[in-house]
Amino acid sequence: MHLRDRRVRHKNADLEDYDLIGCSLRTFVSLFILLLTWAQPLISQPLTVATVTRPPFSFTENGRDAGFSIELLEELTDRLGWEYDVNRVDAFSDMLGQVSGGEADMAIANISITAAREIDMDFSQPIFESGLQMMVHVDDLQSPSLLKAVLSWDLLAAIGIAFVLLIGGGMLMWTFERRAQPYFDRPLKEAWFPSFWWALNLVVNGGFEERVPRTPIGRMFGVVLVVSSLFVVSVFVAKITAVMTVEAITGSVNSVNDLYGKRVGTIKGSTAAGFLDRREIEYREYDGLSMLIEAFEVGNIRVVVFDAPILSYYTTHEGARFGRTVGSVFLKENYGIIFPENSPRVEDVNRTLLALREDGTYDAIYRRWFGARD
Repeated sequence: MHLRDRRVRHKNADLEDYDLIGCSLRTFVSLFILLLTWAQPLISQPLTVATVTRPPFSFTENGRDAGFSIELLEELTDRLGWEYDVNRVDAFSDMLGQVSGGEADMAIANISITAAREIDMDFSQPIFESGLQMMVHVDDLQSPSLLKAVLSWDLLAAIGIAFVLLIGGGMLMWTFERRAQPYFDRPLKEAWFPSFWWALNLVVNGGFEERVPRTPIGRMFGVVLVVSSLFVVSVFVAKITAVMTVEAITGSVNSVNDLYGKRVGTIKGSTAAGFLDRREIEYREYDGLSMLIEAFEVGNIRVVVFDAPILSYYTTHEGARFGRTVGSVFLKENYGIIFPENSPRVEDVNRTLLALREDGTYDAIYRRWFGARD
């Protein structure tokens, strides 16, 4: 009897163990399914990539995102197996704000790698070597013109005074010499041009040997005219030189030192704005590239200081009739991709960027947008 009771108790205990194991297994499976269900949206959710319109790095063409940076992004995400959505914003600061605030997983365009931005965000390895350059309105690039210099009001006044002096001097010589020098022996109505011609040749060529004044007063006056002619000629040449020099100085921008006193513009918060601030160069700032270009085209500003590749692209495409880039590239800088601080995606992107450079993919993308590198 006791043996049978023990067997029953053992059997009941085994059944309880089985029930406990089954319950635990069901709980684990339920938790695992719940975890997969909760994590699935995170796994499949595409990345948010912020960008801003900056041809030729990022812009829209026929309703599609295009540009050097966009094509590089496509290659990177394709190799990493990432899905992404592009969020195109109006202002550069908005793009940076979305990344630093965690609203975007990354951002790409023409983003300069700076120490100030590195405080709040993480950068990838450089994706492009750039720098700043100046763009000047085409109307300000005309070389000094001799005709324009001659037609200036002050120079025309000087020429008029010279003609009056020559005619007056010639007529005075006719008065002194008309009875002693056969050349001047003619009536008043016929004497004005020969007298002027004699004075002009005296100033320019030193006069005619056979028409040397013969009266004492005429000889004295002739000497005065010869000496004064040196002054007249020197003033005439100096006036032309001065007018052309002033035109060249006021109309040319060839270096950063020429920006002082000019109507300069750039984008607010850009590295170009920081450079102009450090050089204490006055400038007008604009919130976006479109507003900056519009101000340049209508003449509100005459010089733009901004990223060299963007200005070069503009002047060789839709802006060819408005501006030209001048001077060499200065303040060299690198562009990078930005991420929120401590983003786990930085290492993957850097590793893939190295692979793109090693296998020639990066160079192929570069050539499609900028041609062969120097």
